[in-house]
Amino acid sequence: MTFDYSRTVTTSATPAAVWALWSHPTTWPSWDPAVESVAFEGHFGEGAAGTMVLTGGIEVPVTLEIVEPGARYLDRLTMGDLVIEIDHVVRPHEDGAEVTVSTVITGPGADDIGPMVTADAPKAMEALTRMAEAG
Repeated sequence: MTFDYSRTVTTSATPAAVWALWSHPTTWPSWDPAVESVAFEGHFGEGAAGTMVLTGGIEVPVTLEIVEPGARYLDRLTMGDLVIEIDHVVRPHEDGAEVTVSTVITGPGADDIGPMVTADAPKAMEALTRMAEAG
């Protein structure tokens, strides 16, 4: 089973301002209501592994599969047989940036858990862009 979700928004913030929030995981709980905390071993780069605590105290391993500084990162969370990959892309767009976050969930029950996993995505993207715009 596979569940796909993607959302794109535009912002007056620069791509660098969005990236500054994305590349500092300690900021994630301030803009993503689904995240209580996240910690990676080492720097924010490809292959970095750590632990994310989701709302409700659910602790899951997380790995940065792709990191293109200033432009993109893809993180992978593993919850038993479920794999959640979240791709974050920021591009220059007119007077700011275009931000796209895509989630792919694979494994048993993906269609059931997908809507729960992505329910806060609009709120997270709104908070992220508002914080990036505020600088």
